[in-house]
Amino acid sequence: MAQHSRETRDRSPAILPGPGIRTSAAHRLLSLDILLALLALTGGLRVLYLAAPEPVLPSEAATVAHAYALGHLTSFTDAGGAGISRFGWLQLGAWTMVSDAFGRSATALAAVRETMLVAAVVAAVLLWFLARRLGLTHWASAAAVVFVAASPLALGLQRLVLVEHLAVVWALGALVLITRPDARIRHDVVAAFCLLAAVLTSPLALLFLPAAGWLLVRRAPIRAALVTVLLNLGLGIAYGPAGGVLQPHLAADGHPTAADWAALDPAWAVLSAVALVAGLVFGALRPFAVSGLLLAATLLVPGVQHTAVLALLLPVTPLLLAGAAQAVLRRRTPAHLSDPGRARRTGLVVTAVAAVVAVAAGWSFGYPALQPSTDRSGPLTEAQKWLRDNASGATLLVDDAAWAELANAGWPTGMLAPPAACVHVCPPAEWAVFSGDVTGLRERYPALDTALTGAGTTAVFGTRDRRVTVRRLGLPPPDPTAPPEAPARAHAGAALTASARISLAPDAAAVLREGRADPRLIATIAALSALQQVTVAAFPEVPGEDPAGQPRRRVLLTGGEDGVAAFYTGQRDLFRPASVTRTEAGVLVTYPLFAPPGLLVPFQAP
Repeated sequence: MAQHSRETRDRSPAILPGPGIRTSAAHRLLSLDILLALLALTGGLRVLYLAAPEPVLPSEAATVAHAYALGHLTSFTDAGGAGISRFGWLQLGAWTMVSDAFGRSATALAAVRETMLVAAVVAAVLLWFLARRLGLTHWASAAAVVFVAASPLALGLQRLVLVEHLAVVWALGALVLITRPDARIRHDVVAAFCLLAAVLTSPLALLFLPAAGWLLVRRAPIRAALVTVLLNLGLGIAYGPAGGVLQPHLAADGHPTAADWAALDPAWAVLSAVALVAGLVFGALRPFAVSGLLLAATLLVPGVQHTAVLALLLPVTPLLLAGAAQAVLRRRTPAHLSDPGRARRTGLVVTAVAAVVAVAAGWSFGYPALQPSTDRSGPLTEAQKWLRDNASGATLLVDDAAWAELANAGWPTGMLAPPAACVHVCPPAEWAVFSGDVTGLRERYPALDTALTGAGTTAVFGTRDRRVTVRRLGLPPPDPTAPPEAPARAHAGAALTASARISLAPDAAAVLREGRADPRLIATIAALSALQQVTVAAFPEVPGEDPAGQPRRRVLLTGGEDGVAAFYTGQRDLFRPASVTRTEAGVLVTYPLFAPPGLLVPFQAP
């Protein structure tokens, strides 16, 4: 009977406008204004810090590749250790298809990181509504969202391609529905679906279930039983008959760790620890504190990726912190501040000061480390350009990150072989493109180790962990009896610098003396000097080849340009250039890679 009366009241016509309704409308307008400002802050900062030219996590590269493969209806198998989240990959692939992110973005990584930006903005909206549903004031709710929006730790985390960011959106959506004051059965059914989607996206989202169940039992035990049945049914199917398609697995542990992230924002780390403990004191916050503590405890479990855990914990602790601060302020408001307006102003001032102090501490430590940049290029982008110029149409052995970027640049996916294709034997390939240290991959895939043994390093882009190495596969083993070529290049180059018929810029002369010029350039410049005066302005570097120890195979010649162009375009066979280009600075001559051995007379020191 009581249930019938409540439903009758819910369905009754709205009251005619009056003073109370006008106040409610004003509050709704204030909420909208604050929410729009928070979304602008959240989205704007993430756009500014979105640019990062390379993946930070190995799992990020694999996730980008899976999203590209699903969005383009092709197949991809990662190198392992990146976890499995087919439902998460499907969400990423679907969004990039709808938004045409791959078509608009300069890189595949940037395309999928756009989805993370959207997820962060949606999570901010849901966090605001959840805070308001729990009874937090406008300003306390805003403080919770600002704490996430402006934290350097949150900025660093939420620009990474992690399926846990999607799981957070599903979990917050479920909690917002569960805390709805006039929730009906349909809302609980949708909440059960959201919880199931969160768990299928990331198994760590299971730790949100204690909070959801606690809130449901508080509100309506019978509804809690319904949600439990629906959720268990869905999980039973997903982890049982459909386990091969839907069951997710966590990514392997690796850097950065929780300590690395906390270094970006020590204030977040300290205040989050305080909030998790303080949340246990207040009944309204206790369900969230329990789930938050369970998530924090998983940081101690070996093999669990800290970055994934922190991504799920990110919206929980600001909510607890804002709720606990509001509760403490209300309990300790002196009698002379019993006026609601003055109490509200006092709470606003205290909350604002605390927020400013926390954010300022985060700025001083974390913002310089994030290093925002408008440069969308990176080692992989540079390697892609080099391959386009020198290896178009070739089959490549590539790692997960290079697979996505090259496929997005138009390289046929059938000509890109990831390490997982080398389980027994690597497919025939002419080049290999790998980022960073490949020792782990070579140990995991012996066939890959065999393919890379004896490969010649042809180009190197970036440094240290950002290094991308391009190797030529299938080169014949070097002849141990052949004399080294570098001394012969240096000896012949020194002879050119001594010629009265050749004028050299200082940098060009240094390249010749150090033996860093291609032997075909040395031979043809010597031949050209017999026909006319030669002026060498430079031996321009082909990006990436100097760090690999390749000789300079381009020369810029000035003066007598008609004769120079005619001379080089008339060359044949071994001495035929790849291109002869007239520029404003002179004639640029470029030779193809790999000069044949034996073009110069071997030099023997006296």
